[in-house]
Amino acid sequence: MESFTNDRLQLPRNMIENSMFEEEPDVVDLAKEPCLHPLEPDEVEYEPRGSRLLVRGLGEHELDEEEEDYESSAKLLGMSFMNRSSGLRNSATGYRQSPDGACSVPSARTMGVCAFVIVVAVSVIMVIYLLPRCTFTKEGCRKKNQSMELIQPIATNGKLFPWAQMRLPAAIIPLRYELNLHPNLTSMTFSGSVTISVQAVQATWNIILHSTGHNISRVTFMSAVSNQEKEVEILEYPFHEQIAIVAPEALIEGHNYTIRIEYTANISSSYYGFYGITYTDENHEKKYFAATQFEPLAARSAFPCFDEPAFKATFIIRIVRNAQYTALSNMPKKSSVLMGDGLVQDEFAESVKMSTYLVAFIVGELKNQSQDMNGTLVSVYAVPEKIGQVQHALETAVKLLEFYQNYFEIQYPLEKLDLVAIPDFEAGAMENWGLLTFREETLLYDNNTSSVADRKLVTKIIAHELAHQWFGNLVTMQWWNDLWLNEGFATFMEYFSLEKIFKELSSYEDFLDARFKTLKKDSLNSSHPISSSVQSSEQIEEMFDSLSYFKGASLLLMLKTYLSEAVFQHVIILYLHNHSYASIQSDDLWSSFNEVTNGTLDVKKIMKTWTLQKGFPLVTVQRKGKEISVKQERFFLNINPETQPSDASYLWHIPLTYVTDGRNCSEYQFVSLLDKASDVFNLTEEVHWVKVNANMTGYYIVHYADDDWEALIKQLKANPYVLSDKDRANLINNIFELAGLGKVPLQRAFDLIDYLGNESHTAPITEALFQTDLIYNLLEKLGRMDLASRLVNRVFKLLQNQIQQQTWTNEGTPSVRELRSVLLEFACAHDLANCSTTAEKLFNSWLASNGTESLPTDVMTTVFKVGARTDKGWTFLLSKYVSVGSEAEKNKILEALASSEDVRKLYWLMKTSLDGDIIRTQKLSFIIRTVGRHFPGHLLAWDFVKENWNKLVQKFHLGSYTIQSIVAGSTHLFSTKAHLSEVQAFFENQSEATFRLRCVQEALEIIQLNVQWMEKNLQALRWWL
Repeated sequence: MESFTNDRLQLPRNMIENSMFEEEPDVVDLAKEPCLHPLEPDEVEYEPRGSRLLVRGLGEHELDEEEEDYESSAKLLGMSFMNRSSGLRNSATGYRQSPDGACSVPSARTMGVCAFVIVVAVSVIMVIYLLPRCTFTKEGCRKKNQSMELIQPIATNGKLFPWAQMRLPAAIIPLRYELNLHPNLTSMTFSGSVTISVQAVQATWNIILHSTGHNISRVTFMSAVSNQEKEVEILEYPFHEQIAIVAPEALIEGHNYTIRIEYTANISSSYYGFYGITYTDENHEKKYFAATQFEPLAARSAFPCFDEPAFKATFIIRIVRNAQYTALSNMPKKSSVLMGDGLVQDEFAESVKMSTYLVAFIVGELKNQSQDMNGTLVSVYAVPEKIGQVQHALETAVKLLEFYQNYFEIQYPLEKLDLVAIPDFEAGAMENWGLLTFREETLLYDNNTSSVADRKLVTKIIAHELAHQWFGNLVTMQWWNDLWLNEGFATFMEYFSLEKIFKELSSYEDFLDARFKTLKKDSLNSSHPISSSVQSSEQIEEMFDSLSYFKGASLLLMLKTYLSEAVFQHVIILYLHNHSYASIQSDDLWSSFNEVTNGTLDVKKIMKTWTLQKGFPLVTVQRKGKEISVKQERFFLNINPETQPSDASYLWHIPLTYVTDGRNCSEYQFVSLLDKASDVFNLTEEVHWVKVNANMTGYYIVHYADDDWEALIKQLKANPYVLSDKDRANLINNIFELAGLGKVPLQRAFDLIDYLGNESHTAPITEALFQTDLIYNLLEKLGRMDLASRLVNRVFKLLQNQIQQQTWTNEGTPSVRELRSVLLEFACAHDLANCSTTAEKLFNSWLASNGTESLPTDVMTTVFKVGARTDKGWTFLLSKYVSVGSEAEKNKILEALASSEDVRKLYWLMKTSLDGDIIRTQKLSFIIRTVGRHFPGHLLAWDFVKENWNKLVQKFHLGSYTIQSIVAGSTHLFSTKAHLSEVQAFFENQSEATFRLRCVQEALEIIQLNVQWMEKNLQALRWWL
């Protein structure tokens, strides 16, 4: 799945382990309670320490009515005890004080009362001590079992539920599903039935599977031997979204059985599961549409199933629809049967063996264009009025499908490949096998309004989702802890394939930028290993972050560079062939590498240092003659520099690459493996400078001794092109990040970028602008406009020539065109070099033509932003947003609208997007981030998030990448202790699950680092800017 934002890395799914300390439970005896469905031997779950009266996994503020009853009972017991205590206090009057202040001897009556109270107290203590220990919770009885606690959960009907773990038991595996669905798009409900063929791999009495939100009316069971359906009991346990089917006979190991479940449900109003949307077509007519988004945990809301990635099965899907709609699913349509009343039933061919999260179906009014590619029919679908925007996607998908089949040496296994633009879709795209779903903006391309950046975005995301057809669909991770095997590989192949077949797009620049931003995120203490233990839904959702995608991809790039492209491809082919249609773990991938290296290199040992540790190394380099000394430590943006992180002793096995002066950078890359804390390498000759991490293919940051920094700075000023543009951008990134760490003075970072007047490539300029813009934003939000203006002027002097050379056209290579967009955006944002005047003329001319005049697409956003500064311009842009049919143009308009300085307009935009009518709710996180970037809106964005938090987490799941984006986008520019306290207090007042979200901890850490950065550098900035 592609998590989508326009700058998705700045939104950037986590396991926070519970302590396993024991505590003595309260005593209630369930030892003699009859157990209708006892836990089977493998069904024991041990419960970590937690509040006895809270249901496991819920925060203190999430008690439902049942738990409130338990809490009330506890309070009543407490009050009863207090009343007795007060009775004892009152009885103290039995002790009479003599006039001289000494206590007189108590009366016989008083002594009798005291003796009675003591006997009662001792009796109660003995009973509490001797009775078997057990605590009531909604989940049932937690009995002491040796040193750990056992949960016996309770089903909704009050009976014991026979399974206590969040993960399903391994006793039953699904073989085939037959799913029948009849959705009603106007009432937003559907009826369904699912017939599941299962096999018992262990003897058991129960079949445990997932289901949530279903009104189950009938469940039947049939064994292969009796061939007779029997209606059976079903138990529901909503807390784990599980149901248990109680078999009428013992299920025998190796035997097959069939269960059938009939149910009804609501079509979801969120973006998860089987969800419905409405939209208005070009004739202003209301239209209905339903689609699915099951990854990671939402297939269970559409049909009862074994909803874990390792439970692969085949699927036969039948959908009843109105005749005017098109129905699509993973497989080609097998038949369509008229049902009467204007209804049609479509049946789709039986699928290949796949995970539930990859199942998909769509019902709506659609048109398509198709092309055959070596026996596979590739089709791109859109709503009828946008069918003219699908041609670029179709051509791109055909080229990429052919490339992947040749590179992997495995044919795409299905007869068709559909790509569908969904009118309202939260994710960027989703890799459902044979039925890829996209936002309209990530699939549709309009020749008149789409920029070169839009073209690149569409191409990249198609490449990502097609790569998933092998990495994720054909070979799938066993559990979400190894999500990076799916997303890291798909991201790596996305950029690799574009470099091979769309080289003109210079996608390496985007990959480089993504790696820089991922390193920044990974340097925080709130980071996590890319292979992390996860259990809860929030933890699984949080794994879908830039680390799983881009750190995973970065590690694969580093490994490919180290081993060579030929060896890397050989391993990938072997891995895919060996594990087709299977579920795997990270070790299976490393074993494939070791099989090819055949004892010459232990890839598993190397790569575990990267996947099982969070963070990355800082490599410090010192050159003395022909000798290069290197040492490694964790690069750690520590809030308290005097305290060392607990993993300060971590070591990585680092493939070091380096280039030196006098060498052709593309041909001479020296490689060594640093597998200890420090080492020394010898060069064949003395050199003036050495640049480590050639082309930034390694996932680490490099620091140099003072003389070596000076030598590199001198080389950049003399002739920057001795180093590649990747290396130049890498040096800019590293020196600014090191300045943030306090390893180099900020002055030296600015000395390094003094060469930019001679820079003509996109990557170094965009990285320099990104780093200086961060500083500008912090200064601006603190109200230090004098310093912020001086900073802008300094950067402008460096880039003045390049800015003045820009034309307001779409001319040049894709890289040149993207640089034009960046430079003119910078100049107009700060009213430099008459940029705003030119943009205003273009906007007024476009407005006078009622928006029909063609604008250069690469500068369209900049022109719109300048135009939106006036009330007339903003209002006209809003009217165009509502009426235009191009998503590319809508996005440019929306960014301009959200860049206004009028807080009333900004609040209206956020509120309107949350409502979802004029502006779709899928755009809300983008609007909040854009509003939060600018001075007038940065406090407003945070206030809006606080005000609407409950609505936000209802619409977007807790931990989802959208929530991650909203939290980061509304807080990342705060840099005062007052704001830190406010953000912390707000999240502390939410549920415990919310406060411990990684994105919340990351937000707090970033604010603390901003505070620290300003305290360290404000005085220096005043002095030399």
